[in-house]
Amino acid sequence: MRVVSLVPSLTEAVALTRPEVLVGATDWCTHPAGLDLGRVGGSKYPDLDRVLALRPDLVLLNEEENRLADADALRAAGVPVRVTFPRTVPEALTQLGELVAALDVTDEPDWLRAARRAWADLPTPTSHRAAVVPVWRRPWVVLGRDTFAGDVLHRLGVANQWAGHAERYPRPSLDELRGRRPSLVVLPDEPYRFTAGDGPEAFPRVPATLVSGRHLTWYGPSLAEAPALLAAQLARPV
Repeated sequence: MRVVSLVPSLTEAVALTRPEVLVGATDWCTHPAGLDLGRVGGSKYPDLDRVLALRPDLVLLNEEENRLADADALRAAGVPVRVTFPRTVPEALTQLGELVAALDVTDEPDWLRAARRAWADLPTPTSHRAAVVPVWRRPWVVLGRDTFAGDVLHRLGVANQWAGHAERYPRPSLDELRGRRPSLVVLPDEPYRFTAGDGPEAFPRVPATLVSGRHLTWYGPSLAEAPALLAAQLARPV
């Protein structure tokens, strides 16, 4: 089997499950460290000629991170593709289990069992803090409805104020964001790299927390660490 992954979190999942089958990944696939394989460009605009040159038996994509046009082009070239799109933690765990099975692995890897336990053991929050969750600025882009990251936060006691918006990633003005009077601002370090000096100052007098974007948005081995790590980060305002 020869697998090319166009999704960083799935690259990590395959590398920790059946590393010998992984032959290609995007330039943004950074975990685990030291990957030595063919690189095929970015997630949004991969070089499909390079993908095909790796002679994959399977290409992994995500409906949000990748373009469906690329999935269609690969199918037209006779390459099997697997497109994921989890919007909740349970969906992510299910789809990861299906991926493991597609890799001809009969026993679930340790990281997937650990991820299942971590989320199953998570206490149900008794209350939720109303939060704004920007993922970009200039212009401001925030989490909206039906997102995986929003579900992760909800399970950790954070209620996304824009979860009811018609769009999955609304672009409200800063005045609109402030007008919601959030009790918390959650600032991940990817895709936009928010820092203590870049982000919190836009929301004076509102507690802001910096969180790991990988643990908030990736669905893969990082899910095993995500509940404890994110809970600790959410409890530490900057």
